[in-house]
This record gives sequence, structure tokens and C-alpha cells, in this order.
Amino acid sequence: MALKISDDCIACDACREECPNGAIEENDPIYIIDSDRCTECVGYYDEPQCIAVCPVDCITSDPDNVESVEELKFKFTQLENEE
Repeated sequence: MALKISDDCIACDACREECPNGAIEENDPIYIIDSDRCTECVGYYDEPQCIAVCPVDCITSDPDNVESVEELKFKFTQLENEE
């Protein structure tokens, strides 16, 4: 499942720098995660890096974008082929 950023976001930029898929974008007033690009770091790391670096713990699973590990791996492959 893709991740989402709550209203507790302080727009510190830590998560955006860590996202290997470029799924996190600035928005006003909080950052947003593009669910089409978020693979929860599958294919890169064992855990989502944005969650690991967020100083206010405002990144959680998005219940509106539920995906299996296989679907996340497929999305990772598709994103890799874009480059």
C-alpha cells in the first residue's frame, strides 16, 4: 500500500530527500506522496525510508491505496523501466 502524510507534517524536507522514487512532493502547507510512484521503498530498502527519517512520525499507510508486496515490486519494475 502506498503511504500518506498527515496534517502533522512540518515540511522539513527530510522525507523528500530520502525517497528513491521521487514520490514525495512539496505542497501547501504539507508534503504529499504520489501513490502512483510510492513503492514503500520495495526494490531499494527493507523499510520505507521516509518513515525512518520523519521527525514527527506523520507518515502512515494509506488505506485508500492498498497494494500487496507483489504489486509494489511490479510498480518498482515499471518505474525502473521509465528511466
